[in-house]
Amino acid sequence: MTQWKEICRVEDIPVLGSRRVARDAGLDVAVFRNSADEVFALLDRCPHKGGPLSQGIVFGTSVACPLHNWTIGLDSGCAKEPDEGCTPRFAVKVEGGLVFLDAGELAGHATDLTRPIAGPARRTSAA
Repeated sequence: MTQWKEICRVEDIPVLGSRRVARDAGLDVAVFRNSADEVFALLDRCPHKGGPLSQGIVFGTSVACPLHNWTIGLDSGCAKEPDEGCTPRFAVKVEGGLVFLDAGELAGHATDLTRPIAGPARRTSAA
């Protein structure tokens, strides 16, 4: 049986925006709200270069990654053509104006994924 964890009220998520949920292990989860008050949850990591989807622009049932403008489906976590790749989705439930995430998924889903390290390449041997 699924245990649901209360995250916030729907109104706490900006329309066409998001809210991040920190986890004990792994990257944050981004919870999105579109103009129809539908709520979605994805790992806060673009499948392309690891950009923070929570900082992207929400439109319809998609979010545009703020780094390279990839369009990611909020309902699937997958990039729209011609791009390819997916970011993990999280089960979300809205009940009585409250947003809930699956507690089991928060604790263990996609905790092994990391964000790429930006910056110049490191040398492993002396020149």
